[in-house]
Amino acid sequence: MNEYGVWLDTLGFSDSVVYNDTHHIRDFFEWLEDKQIHGINLLAQKHITEYQTYLEHRHHKLKKGRLLGVSCLNQNFAAVDKLLQFLHQYGMTAAPSPLNYRITPDPQERIMKIETFTQQEIKTLYNCIPNAYPHLPFEQQQAKQYELKLIFTLYYACGLRKTEAQNICFQDVDFDRKTVFVRQGKGSKDRIIPMSARVYNEIQDYIYNFRHRLKLEHNRLFISVSRTLSKNLKHLQSVCDDETIQAKRISPHILRHSIATHLLQNGMSIENIALFLGHTSLDSTQIYTHLV
Repeated sequence: MNEYGVWLDTLGFSDSVVYNDTHHIRDFFEWLEDKQIHGINLLAQKHITEYQTYLEHRHHKLKKGRLLGVSCLNQNFAAVDKLLQFLHQYGMTAAPSPLNYRITPDPQERIMKIETFTQQEIKTLYNCIPNAYPHLPFEQQQAKQYELKLIFTLYYACGLRKTEAQNICFQDVDFDRKTVFVRQGKGSKDRIIPMSARVYNEIQDYIYNFRHRLKLEHNRLFISVSRTLSKNLKHLQSVCDDETIQAKRISPHILRHSIATHLLQNGMSIENIALFLGHTSLDSTQIYTHLV
């Protein structure tokens, strides 16, 4: 498993791809163990096909009652294909060949699954931050509330993806140029996000009045892991006295969907929204025109 991760890293895949792919392959190995296949040399082509069929009928571990989404399935398929390439490259010529099988997503189904918050709902959620975590001691409460503000600043106002925001470090924020540098986004591409006056003030307040005071082993802005950030958002939603907001799904990526929709509603061109979001194809951005 470690050698596979090193191989991915050597090929230039991003840290998030290396992490996710090794996680997917760990699930694959557990499935093989359940099938009494205890050696990689026993791996056959039929096992790859059977595993793909198993995944298509497997329920999501975290989202009860729901099957794996197309994107998640394709990520698993791609990880197994890379594993087979890795085995061939390291001399296991009898290993199965990659199937290169992917499920083509239904554009309309993808659009129907996208949920966003209105601009007023975003304001309402943000204004509820001072009410979050009332049961915690002051220092812990302050830390949680500062992170909630940073979530809205990076995921909503800057439109970053989950791992992009999670990996933002001190050196990526340029207060002189008023920009945020996104390293190794999706597709291993860098991009620069301009900071509005509000984003500038929010990040400056977060860094100088909170984050710089903490002595941590890393220099990322976020002090928590990504799973905790999602939990923080759900807590904020629970203390918000609005039934419409409470009935919606909430996550960092939904905040990204929301800002894209709001920018389009406010008149920004689809081309500029694509640049802002880091999309390599306008097809990915066009879904927001259907939402609006």
